Amino acid sequence: MKKIYLAFAAMIVAVTLNAQQHSLTKKWETNTVFKTPESVLYDAAGEVLYVANMNPDKPGQGSIGKLGLDGKPIAVEWVPGLTSPKGMGIFKNLLYVAELTDVAVIDIKKATIIKRIPVEGASFLNDISVSKNGTVYVSDSRTLKIHMIEKGLVSTVLQNLQGPNGILVLEDGLMILDKGSLIELLPNNQTTSLAGGMDPSTDGIELVKPNEYIVSCWNGVIYYVSADGNKTTLLDTRAQKINSADIGYDAKKRIVYVPTFFKNGVVAYELK
Repeated sequence: MKKIYLAFAAMIVAVTLNAQQHSLTKKWETNTVFKTPESVLYDAAGEVLYVANMNPDKPGQGSIGKLGLDGKPIAVEWVPGLTSPKGMGIFKNLLYVAELTDVAVIDIKKATIIKRIPVEGASFLNDISVSKNGTVYVSDSRTLKIHMIEKGLVSTVLQNLQGPNGILVLEDGLMILDKGSLIELLPNNQTTSLAGGMDPSTDGIELVKPNEYIVSCWNGVIYYVSADGNKTTLLDTRAQKINSADIGYDAKKRIVYVPTFFKNGVVAYELK
């Protein structure tokens, strides 16, 4: 009986330590200068943050802003003329942005929209992730599909989901946030579930280290998801009605950038 008790106590201690080993410490917060920021993307090469000013229900009035790593806005509307911009991804000098039915392509050096890639049948394109070879993946939260854009050609790689939003392409698969669950699309087109039971408004996903992720939920929750599927709540601002939409992440400095949507700002936290 003593051995069983000790084993159980050790398990409780291990779980407790695991739950306490990660936390977020606030570093800075912008003023309310952005226009319903839905997504933040960290650009390591440019040492800058891109902010998607969704400005919903106003076609053509959305924009991409530029924000310094110190929290000081560089250009609130760096590239205007977008419709409900949300998720973003970078490949070389191009910034891909999810609009409602198209993926806009921005030349970063020229700060200009150079083209749009229409996604047939799309209704609410949401998040974007770009592979190392330039293949673009984009989720549609209303048609419940995941699309792929390769060499300008659009195809559907997954459908009949529950409510897909955040996506993250890895070398061996595609991570998908689907209405409170984290699933993986494997190279053989099979899916596997990694974690569940999160707030159903799952929004952004970032890789911390192999098989471990930070997941944000639009309603105001941020989780740390471990390799075993266990999740720790790092932030919960639901009671304050502060959203935490599609996060950005600086893996080197371990800084999480959180767009607050209706609060019109961005908050930076250090992951510990």
